[in-house]
Amino acid sequence: MGQKLAVAVIHGMGSQGRRPPQSYELSFSTQLYWGLRQILGDEVFENVVWREVFWADILQRRQEDYQRHLIEQEGARWPKSRSFVMNRLTDAAAYRRDEDGSRTYRRIHCRIARTLRELERLTDGDTPLLVLAHSLGGHIMSNYIYDIAHKQAMFTPKSSFQAGETLTHFVTFGCNIPIFTFNQPRQKVTPISNPGLRVAPDAGRKVAPWWININDRDDVLGMPLAPSAPAYQGMVDRGELKEDWIRVLPAGLGRLPFAHNLYWRDKGFQHRIAHTLNDARNTRILPEIMGDQMMPSAALMVA
Repeated sequence: MGQKLAVAVIHGMGSQGRRPPQSYELSFSTQLYWGLRQILGDEVFENVVWREVFWADILQRRQEDYQRHLIEQEGARWPKSRSFVMNRLTDAAAYRRDEDGSRTYRRIHCRIARTLRELERLTDGDTPLLVLAHSLGGHIMSNYIYDIAHKQAMFTPKSSFQAGETLTHFVTFGCNIPIFTFNQPRQKVTPISNPGLRVAPDAGRKVAPWWININDRDDVLGMPLAPSAPAYQGMVDRGELKEDWIRVLPAGLGRLPFAHNLYWRDKGFQHRIAHTLNDARNTRILPEIMGDQMMPSAALMVA
């Protein structure tokens, strides 16, 4: 049996369902999971532990109730367009951290913490971690990692795995992080640092990109990071961040701005992720050390 790989997948803005699935069930990532399994084979996936971070239900019921009132009681028109706007703008607006602590921010981060604890329980504290984040999910995961690094986390990690120290790759797609950088000058925008402190250096390259950002030019919500701030450009220059454009919109649709939700099922995107998944599962994780003493397995430290 080969080394296990933990994969955490988080969705972005928009309707995903009123109820979260069971932790072992697939929902929004079904097409990507089975596409990757077909590419890499069952033998590889026997060692892949795949879990979704599902958070849409935290906001969706209230969004739907308000939308229904507008249509049925107020006579508002364009229900489909309103639903599109409602599900996306309210997700982004509700997810913010303020001085008093946002309830939505806390609840969403709780889902991430819970998923990481489960992945650690199902593997061990020495397992490579791959995070796949769509749309607003990239901003959410970036904040989660930032909060841990700056001792601002609402949920204190109980192990190095839960702190992201075995993270080999962070893949964002349909990324809209740049939208959230306009509240401060470009020179002051600060990206997250690589949390993967226990990931062994890549012997084949000077620096392996640990953050991969993939977007389609026909995705109006998918954006490269480097143009948004010098610090992101610096990550590209140092080889930490790799940015790619791909095409996930079917050729028959020409050039229309509808690509945002098509990454999951696109074969080209699936092959990109398959390559990254292979890199991740073949990455060596360094032993966890505290001072001069080797710590026990992080799996034994979970509360």
